[in-house]
Amino acid sequence: MKTTRSFLLLIFVSTLSFAQIDKNATKETKNLYLNLLATQKQGVMVGHQDGLAYGLNPDGTRWIGQDGRSDIKTVAGEHPAVLGWDLGKIEFDSTRNLDKIPFVKMKQYIEETYNRGGVNTISWHLHNPVEPKKNTWDKADSTIKNIFNNTENLKRYEGWLDNVADFIKNLKGKKGELIPVIFRPFHEHTGSWFWWGAGHCKADEYKKMWRFTVDYLIKKKNVHNMLIAYSTDRFNSKEHYLERYPGNDYVDMVGFDIYHTNSPSSNEKFKKDFQRMVTTLEEIASEVNKPCAVTEMGLEKIPEADWFTSIVLPVVQDTKISYFLLWRNGYDRHYYAPYEGQLSAPDFIKMFQSGKVLLEKGAKKKNFYKSK
Repeated sequence: MKTTRSFLLLIFVSTLSFAQIDKNATKETKNLYLNLLATQKQGVMVGHQDGLAYGLNPDGTRWIGQDGRSDIKTVAGEHPAVLGWDLGKIEFDSTRNLDKIPFVKMKQYIEETYNRGGVNTISWHLHNPVEPKKNTWDKADSTIKNIFNNTENLKRYEGWLDNVADFIKNLKGKKGELIPVIFRPFHEHTGSWFWWGAGHCKADEYKKMWRFTVDYLIKKKNVHNMLIAYSTDRFNSKEHYLERYPGNDYVDMVGFDIYHTNSPSSNEKFKKDFQRMVTTLEEIASEVNKPCAVTEMGLEKIPEADWFTSIVLPVVQDTKISYFLLWRNGYDRHYYAPYEGQLSAPDFIKMFQSGKVLLEKGAKKKNFYKSK
């Protein structure tokens, strides 16, 4: 019996290893991937975009760059388990990203999160490689087609990828090991507000752009400390979700972004849609044998006092979802996580005390970067 069990375990682990796209990934990156799978349904981690870089004071004014601080820690006593970052403007050799975070400080925050046992995820709101003065939200049609049809445009994009590769490859832990990150390119593509969105390129063009990007980073630039996450915006069905899926050999994690608007009149509809999308995502994740997450979400200004326990928690608890990431606390009219004195802060604490969601200490206990 023991021999049979060991043999079955070996087959299981081999299957999981095969599912990761980069066979030359660092030990810590492989461990992160395997442990995200192994710890499904053992608590859902809470994430926050830019959570260590800035936030809001009780009077609504901003705080910026105060080491050791985060709004979630101020409210609940711990940093988020997952920190989200964005590389927008790294393509221009800028010292600051699109939200004015110095890249040197971002690097520090990523290292601190890793050293505390947390997880880092990175998106990239890049400008248009065909017309670089136009930003991510430029809605020009055929941008991807025009990248590949023009040598100068393609070379420009490759140069931008060189900057991304240099940043990721310079993330180091205390022992000099490369820090794993979850890289989430070309997100929310089921919408059409970005130049890579569904209304501005064909499905085959999107897949080509995705595969080229992943191959360039991994095979040409030897970036071996990242997991690649595919994340849509809202989707209507399993088929809709997979319409632009580039293939299992190009994706490590599946997810989606979803935002709640027009509360309270939309509360029930949002919860129903959220539940449907999570259920579908779990089904897809099981079929492709990959971890899954709600890669962005939130209700701007959180005007619902019990939003976290009445709408979020019932949907995410006891699911395969590894984490849900709340968007950034940019300023007093644009924030998605509670801060000290904010209406939903007590309810956020109540959600945390349920034991179903995890902050930093919960992530640390999972030992994501250690072999089990």
